Amino acid sequence: MKRRLSRIGALTAAGLASCILATAAMPEMARANDGYDLWLAPSAAGTAVPDVKILSDSPTLRIAGDELRRDLKAPALPVVLAKADDPALASLRLATAGMGTEGYLIRPATIAGRPSLLVTGRTDTAVLYGAFAVIRAQRTGADLAQLNVASAPKVKLRVLNHWDNLDGSVERGYAGQSLWDWWTLPDFKDPRYTDYARANASLGINGVVLNNVNAKPESLSAAYIAKAAALAEVFRPWGIKVYLSARFSAPIELGGLKTADPLDPQVAAWWQAKSAEIYRAIPDFGGFLVKANSEGQPGPRDYHRSHAEGANMLAAAVAPHGGVVMWRAFVYAETDPDDRAKQAYTEFRPLDGKFADNVLVQVKNGAIDFQPREPFHPLFGAMPRTPMMLELQITKEYLGFATHLAYLGPLFTEVLDADTRTRGKGSTVAKVVDGALDGHDLSGMAGVANLGRDRDWSGSTFNQANWYAFGRLAWNPALSADVIAREWAEQTFGADPRVVDAATSMMMESREALVDYTGPLGLAHLMDTGHHYGPGPWVDDLARPEWNPTYYHKADRNGIGFDRTRTGSNAIAQYAPAVARRLADPRTTPEEQLLWFHHLPWDWKMHSGRTLWEQMVDRYDRGVTTVERMQAQWRDVKGLVDEERWNKTAVYLEIQVKEARWWRDASLAYWMSVNGLSLPAGSAAPAHELAWYKAQRFPLAPGQAH
Repeated sequence: MKRRLSRIGALTAAGLASCILATAAMPEMARANDGYDLWLAPSAAGTAVPDVKILSDSPTLRIAGDELRRDLKAPALPVVLAKADDPALASLRLATAGMGTEGYLIRPATIAGRPSLLVTGRTDTAVLYGAFAVIRAQRTGADLAQLNVASAPKVKLRVLNHWDNLDGSVERGYAGQSLWDWWTLPDFKDPRYTDYARANASLGINGVVLNNVNAKPESLSAAYIAKAAALAEVFRPWGIKVYLSARFSAPIELGGLKTADPLDPQVAAWWQAKSAEIYRAIPDFGGFLVKANSEGQPGPRDYHRSHAEGANMLAAAVAPHGGVVMWRAFVYAETDPDDRAKQAYTEFRPLDGKFADNVLVQVKNGAIDFQPREPFHPLFGAMPRTPMMLELQITKEYLGFATHLAYLGPLFTEVLDADTRTRGKGSTVAKVVDGALDGHDLSGMAGVANLGRDRDWSGSTFNQANWYAFGRLAWNPALSADVIAREWAEQTFGADPRVVDAATSMMMESREALVDYTGPLGLAHLMDTGHHYGPGPWVDDLARPEWNPTYYHKADRNGIGFDRTRTGSNAIAQYAPAVARRLADPRTTPEEQLLWFHHLPWDWKMHSGRTLWEQMVDRYDRGVTTVERMQAQWRDVKGLVDEERWNKTAVYLEIQVKEARWWRDASLAYWMSVNGLSLPAGSAAPAHELAWYKAQRFPLAPGQAH
């Protein structure tokens, strides 16, 4: 897919700026900032209040007007906010028919005899998105007097999945405790909930799953429904619906039934009654997210029923209320012993066309589990009669937690741009996800949130960019990761090109650097046990084979890599024939995915002319060198960024350099113990013996599974 390179030509709902568009030399550029305001910091005091007129009244339109008055530098034209059907706009003949309920139009117009900048759409929420887009456009350099933009979301459901537990912890979360204070809800509505909704609305995110997919039955109890309803009340004016993760066995644990069999009439009746109870409290409740028959979670297969039968029972319960079911395809169980990567396709592909109309199958970007790099999931394109909802992980479970700078825009666009070839060339994952390829009206993207109660929301300033990138790409999957990085940097740090250029360069290099120093050339799942923190390619003593890193790299004295061709697990057969043919030959397999699909000798000749071993060492070295370069780039902007955010980022880059070297040294020490080879000339020896690296323990690392 050709990505759009013009920010102005591809405007979408987005955030506000964090500082004045001043010249680079002005010291005010580096005023104090603790990161709380994200990309939404207000303009400096003393800026003239813009002339904003709202033609009709609603809580959402009032919010839109407040945002413009607070954060927009006074434009040459007054700004008019109005729904497209307002009588005052009748003479303009606005082309909003194809924009749906959320698309917006921004254009100069004469209204009541007065030249104005019109922001309009078919609903109040659409106008709110347009207001945020106006502010973003100004803060990224647009001339508002010339602004003429129409934008509508490509994806219908743009949802954050919170892996938040009812006790306040967050699974795989690295930014503190849960945003939701369940103990004081529904009585106390923390003002932070409004700030959170505002940030999401600035990106066009329109849904929030409040609780962990490893759900507790209590989340569906009357007490917790009331708490969810309180959050829904806060979110509603910002265009955001709430969803709940549902535990499949809740009819037993809450309802006292003896079974959760989806074909049992009593079970179906229980879910219908529970859904009606929820909708009485939350009339615009979005529906359920379900993790079933995975990692010990209950599900329909406990009763010899299919995933479709389980999903459809829940779908029937929410359908009368307009709800949906997002049914996760992450089925991680001992059901396919030869290759974990094949499990989801094996279980779900035969069910295509058997799901109810209000069910989306939610599929991770890759077939294993949010690794720093995975090939696109083979289910994309393989179920044309089923809406497929892409699940991305914004929290960095395998990408350095909160401390490593790893901008995930390139990871997200890599999967969205991947060509499934299921309907010929150009059948990208993005076209599967937005419904265009197979004609689905229902579509969705989910992002596993990286948010917590840390003052800067996500554990570090640069982690905020991953939340931002998810929202922008969920609205328009064709946007460029580079463009998104630059506009985020401009809004977060200000207009100084020295800072924007440095931040953008660091971001665009960062994910590839992390791949290099943790798992180059298609290696994956090399982290240590349990906490997913730090290297552990030697781990081979866990109870199930696919829990062990050695299962994934299969390194021995003769070679390395997982054979997924016909001579191995034949996982490539799950892809369309044109893709499978390319992957079947290591010479035509992309080198960044080589060892994912092939077990090759250490002296395999790469395109560069180096051996596989030499290329692998080079990649590890390159990863460390890139992080060192990022560190130097950040030093160069000291004084141009406020001290608090600059210092925290500088310290985290020091951590990242040390840990990149640790990953590099520990991995190479292990590989050399397996292959008996020496390092190429000029490559430094590991700092310690292999035994030292194996002895490291981190039993209290944050974010471990509950």
